[in-house]
Amino acid sequence: MAVVRVREHVNPLSQKYQTPVSPPNWQQVYPACDRPLHLDIGCGKGRFLLQMAALQPDWNFLGLEIREPLVDQANRWATAEGLGNLYYLFCNANNSLRPLLQSLPLGVLQQVTIQFPDPWFKRKHQKRRVVQPEMVEVLADFMPPDGLLFVQSDVEAVALEMRDRFDAHTAFVRQHTGWLPDNPMPVATERELSTLEHGDAVYRAVFRRAKSSG
Repeated sequence: MAVVRVREHVNPLSQKYQTPVSPPNWQQVYPACDRPLHLDIGCGKGRFLLQMAALQPDWNFLGLEIREPLVDQANRWATAEGLGNLYYLFCNANNSLRPLLQSLPLGVLQQVTIQFPDPWFKRKHQKRRVVQPEMVEVLADFMPPDGLLFVQSDVEAVALEMRDRFDAHTAFVRQHTGWLPDNPMPVATERELSTLEHGDAVYRAVFRRAKSSG
């Protein structure tokens, strides 16, 4: 697979990313758009979903990514592999998530992953991080009871912030104390594999959507 080289960091607050995406016609995207959906927010090159979609043909998979060349490349890969249950969408998840989820069939969103998001280390840049309280609220609104949410990072401060924001919302119930020692997904991202090969820690948390948000 040829790899397109793109900028590693994209500022989601810049003016060019402030227009929410127009949702596609999901019936044209997926042959069976009422299947359970796995959403990967910040999917990068998309290889995690490429493997997941091949392993789980009875699910639909949707990757959101703010770097358009990566989305174009990933969709070419999905087409080449004949994966009709996989689609990648170029958008800014911080302003496009609600209209996208509103346009999907009710209750299909069963799993969400947010893996190794850009850490934006400088304090003045941390408002650019993907998991903001508004995103937590949107996911709470659209995930059905018992839906699964998985977050992970190799930067503990970023993982803590994500974990704390979901912990703070009554719609989400963490399924463990401390950090989750193992990845519950059947596929690991390239970043996770590289991190573990270097002997570094990965900080993980799993939540379930509560039956009632109280």
